[in-house]
Amino acid sequence: MNPKLQQILRKVQKPGRYTGGELNSVMKDKTAVDLRFAFCFPDTYEVGMSHLGMKILYSLINAREDAWCERVFAPDVDMETLMRENGVPLYGLESQDPLSQFDIIGFTLQYELSFTNVLNMLDLAGIQVRSENRDALAPLIVAGGPCACNPEPLADFIDLFMLGEGEEVMNELLDLYRQSKEAGETKWEFLKKACHIPGVYVPSLYEVSYHEDGTIRQVQPLDGAPKTVQKRIIRDLDKVFYPKDFVVPFLETVHDRAMVEVLRGCVRGCRFCQAGFIYRPFREKNHSIINSDARTLCDSTGYDEVSLTSLSTSDHSQLEPLLDDMLTWTAEEQVNMSLPSLRVDSFSPELLEKIAKVRKSGLTFAPEAGTQRMRDVINKNITEEEVLTTCKTAFEGGYTSVKLYFMMGLPTETLEDIEGIAQLAQKIVDLYYSLPTKPKGKAVHVTVSCACFVPKPFTPFQFEPQDTREMLQEKQRHLLDSVHSRKITVNYHESKTSFLEGVFARGDRRLCAVMEEAWRRGCKFDSWDEHFKFDVWMQVLKDLGVDPAFYANRTRSYDEVMPWDHLDYCVSKEFLIRENQLAKAAVTTPNCKEGCAGCSANQLLGRACF
Repeated sequence: MNPKLQQILRKVQKPGRYTGGELNSVMKDKTAVDLRFAFCFPDTYEVGMSHLGMKILYSLINAREDAWCERVFAPDVDMETLMRENGVPLYGLESQDPLSQFDIIGFTLQYELSFTNVLNMLDLAGIQVRSENRDALAPLIVAGGPCACNPEPLADFIDLFMLGEGEEVMNELLDLYRQSKEAGETKWEFLKKACHIPGVYVPSLYEVSYHEDGTIRQVQPLDGAPKTVQKRIIRDLDKVFYPKDFVVPFLETVHDRAMVEVLRGCVRGCRFCQAGFIYRPFREKNHSIINSDARTLCDSTGYDEVSLTSLSTSDHSQLEPLLDDMLTWTAEEQVNMSLPSLRVDSFSPELLEKIAKVRKSGLTFAPEAGTQRMRDVINKNITEEEVLTTCKTAFEGGYTSVKLYFMMGLPTETLEDIEGIAQLAQKIVDLYYSLPTKPKGKAVHVTVSCACFVPKPFTPFQFEPQDTREMLQEKQRHLLDSVHSRKITVNYHESKTSFLEGVFARGDRRLCAVMEEAWRRGCKFDSWDEHFKFDVWMQVLKDLGVDPAFYANRTRSYDEVMPWDHLDYCVSKEFLIRENQLAKAAVTTPNCKEGCAGCSANQLLGRACF
């Protein structure tokens, strides 16, 4: 270990974040590989080590004999300060070599408020943040993840983006990179070839022009780049690569458990939910493969909890036989099963009995809105009766607390809809005390967690304005005033962070200058309340003459060119417009299993989804 690094690790909180050497971490002889890949998560170790995508791609790359993938996380402020003071550049956890020695540096973009950390990590590695200032092929800066569906606010910093699912496109990109490296090609020669790999978007090969009102006139491809870039998906989840082990962290992480992916996509079509659209089409993994993966991971990691992970686990058609298979070994080995994505309308006493077999964890449901009108607007497709029936099932199964997720600031929302959140929570409290089977001497507790709605690309609400901070704060006050029981706890998100998220979610590449200037003035870890510098962001926007309301609080016309319209996530704009119109009429669309709504995602399968 670098002697300077040894010294500073004695002075920081949680040095285990920065040492590497965990169980199942991959060590290779760097002289025996042709490619070195640094997988960077732009947040702390505890957050990044919980991310399933990183676990998959880390193992996928390391399964190649010619490549070595290492992990990199954003150091917390105490560690970063000491690194800068002592001249220690950002490094890979496995080798502790500086990032400047790697061939490719890849970032996963999970949320917009991590973008400044991308710039900070590059700078901490001694690497120029702007792509135009990096001429050499190495290190190549790439990115992927859900926020890559609108990569424009990072277009000036990232050499290429990978759109959609990464297992196949990653290997294709590494193969091409190795060829270019062996041929001695420049970065620009490589990028002109890479843009023709399906799913690869090279922002420097596209020129954006604007109307006088600030909206986009057109996005013009250059040097033979494709007019549109279509996302990648894995068609057959039963054949896709999945790790046999995970790196087991030294520290407790946000999700400290084994994770098994059960399906991709979602059938629900909730109009606010970006993931529900950009991960389409719906694909299941066979229950016997899931069971085998789960047992293998628990054996190789020692975890006593396994999470069945997806956007909508209870929509898996083989969930009951899967749980039966898993119970043959989880109960005996005292392994808890976690289903983090339970749906109100698919919750049953039988399902409750199975997931509580080992030990009970908390139950969380997401009505999303307090009134039926609003649930119809957002296409939630559940009724109040179903919510109450689900809670009744939970209470009769011995549970005394539930957590409910809602949003405020949704399109067409009124203060009556906000009151409906408090009224629904109160009905659940009253339901508990009406049951003759309620546990004696135990009080009920209902937690209402309320997020501020942020309109996102590739959703039917991408055209809608975000509520202003003042509107959201008024609704938050009204919600608190509408709650009259101590059995109900209300938590809500800070409207300032949601506002900035709204700016960058639908931003264009003119925000790159804002991003860079805010970072240079000290903005980083923007999703952490203790680090968020809202006033600095507002001053930067003012100094650079950028109106944040143009991005966050403005209605878009259906014919406006969106910053992401040249990227194809296989959910047609015509479908999104149709769904937006149905939302305004409070008309629902059935889920995909009940009937195809014609979103066009099935083109990636070459067949009907169901």
